[in-house]
Amino acid sequence: MSAPSTPGATTLRAADNRLARFLLALSVTARRRTFLVVASTVVAAMIALMVATLSVGEFGVMDLLLTVLFALTLPWTVIGFLNATIGLLLMRTTSNAVTAVCPVTMPPATVAIHSSTAIALCIRNEDVRSVTANLDRMLEGLEAAGVADRFHSYVLSDTDDEATAAMEAATFAARSNRGAERIAVQYRRRLDNVGFKAGNIRDFLSNWGQHHEFMLVLDADSVMSAEAILRLVRIMQANPRLGILQSLTNGLPPVSAFARVFQFGMRLGMRSYTIGGAWWQADCGPYWGHNALIRIAPFTEHCELPQLPGSGALSGCILSHDQVEAVLMRRAGFEVRVLPDATGSYEENPPSLVEFVRRDLRWCLGNMQYLHLLALPGLKAVSRIQLLLAILMFAGSPAWMAFAALGALRVGLAADPLSTFDPILGSILFACVMGMVFAPKIATVADLLVDNHGRRSFGGGRRIVLSAIGEVVFSTLLSPVMAIAHSKFIAALPFGRRATWGSQHRGTHRVGLREALHRFWPQTLAGSVFVLWIGGFSAAPLWSVLPLALGPLLVVPFAMYTASARGTRLFEASGLWRVPEEIRPSTARALALLALRERHDGAPLTPTGVADPLPSLATSTVE
Repeated sequence: MSAPSTPGATTLRAADNRLARFLLALSVTARRRTFLVVASTVVAAMIALMVATLSVGEFGVMDLLLTVLFALTLPWTVIGFLNATIGLLLMRTTSNAVTAVCPVTMPPATVAIHSSTAIALCIRNEDVRSVTANLDRMLEGLEAAGVADRFHSYVLSDTDDEATAAMEAATFAARSNRGAERIAVQYRRRLDNVGFKAGNIRDFLSNWGQHHEFMLVLDADSVMSAEAILRLVRIMQANPRLGILQSLTNGLPPVSAFARVFQFGMRLGMRSYTIGGAWWQADCGPYWGHNALIRIAPFTEHCELPQLPGSGALSGCILSHDQVEAVLMRRAGFEVRVLPDATGSYEENPPSLVEFVRRDLRWCLGNMQYLHLLALPGLKAVSRIQLLLAILMFAGSPAWMAFAALGALRVGLAADPLSTFDPILGSILFACVMGMVFAPKIATVADLLVDNHGRRSFGGGRRIVLSAIGEVVFSTLLSPVMAIAHSKFIAALPFGRRATWGSQHRGTHRVGLREALHRFWPQTLAGSVFVLWIGGFSAAPLWSVLPLALGPLLVVPFAMYTASARGTRLFEASGLWRVPEEIRPSTARALALLALRERHDGAPLTPTGVADPLPSLATSTVE
């Protein structure tokens, strides 16, 4: 994972630390109960603080509504805060937090690969050069490791664009007969995409699943090193009750200003959050639909998705298939675990705000479909909670928007705005909420700053701090924009609105004024109204919430600039928001350059997909 820490850090992370021993000695049941009690206590304390803030005068019906709406927004905020806190404690008090929260057999890299693994690459209307570049490099690494006979690659196409399909067929036909020492590549195209990605995988299982023990599920933008793939296979071989093993996935170095800041924030937030979550979720872990190894037999038998009843937007095929498949695998008695080590596992992040919103709305619809699944028989209690939380992840957005609108109305109707709430308690409440929202990122920054290797890998403490501050501003601008998008989308669901599974823009692309206005006029309107409304009051505490309106107000130029070539050059030249793959030469950097620099800048690709002489995946060392 990381290089050896300094002697001081080693002492701090001593394996016999009492706090670490206490946290890890608890049974899984005790961990979950403890987490539930602490989370409930924090939620209750926040609700009590809200009630106290609003109880300046008589606590009326509007105050009750505000409190209920506030309560609906708390679960994800509090869970993120607790996951980050636990994750930071384990990162700083254990010698290896990854193995501490994923206590499965971890075989050494010398253990032979005796199982057969299918590499299932799902694509739909993708850039064929990009897909082949990623796939070729992964297969070359596995072939160089001497395990070609243990893997078979399947390109599972749901492409409905005939020109793209023709290019796919020609490209992968040339790779179908690669010789005995090479990994076979089999291309299959469905003429429809019934069931979307889950249906694509189900079709593969029906035709070829019986020939393999495991399948590595990849998206078109997935990139994994041979070492990372083989590690997952060795762990799965050694743990026969392990049904799904999810790797932690990092964003590749970015192709745009938007992706640069976004992937830096994800890199910071995911580590502490996932380690803390793995501590209490344990064998009921998450599955994110890609960069994960799956045991085929139980998946085929137990994880077929149901068709949702009705004819509305939430009926039919399930879009967000991954978490449902995870809870079905756990119901069948097999473990689902996340390995919170992102070494060698990558994906691309959306290059623009427009693409980010499109992806999120598709997830929003998929998660809201879980309303049909909460009563599925035989699910573990933790699995039902996970489905409920997945719903609240998006349902919390309308609650936030209704809370803000009702709060603004309440202030506007009062003769004296300060008479509607306690300004001191309100400030404390606001600070608590913001602290919990950013806790996962704060926790990882804290861990990096006290570790010499961590600081160096991100370019030094000063760069980490400045980048983190910039990312907080970015997230503050982005959050209300996304909340409005989610709210508008959810409000349209009763009228039959659905998200479609179309092709994605993975490379840089310009966002023009007309497109930005078309996409974000609701946010601009909401931001303008809020600024004018609150700006009309002289009470200083009210001005503290104005920054939350700047994101919606400025979203059009924000979307345009962060997708533009000028913005991309400026953000890159600043030296901020850089990730380790950009700072130190490594296998991961080779992967990043392969997937991004050549194909997005338009430089010609060689037959293996590499335009520059990069280190071999088979011989480079992952730090």
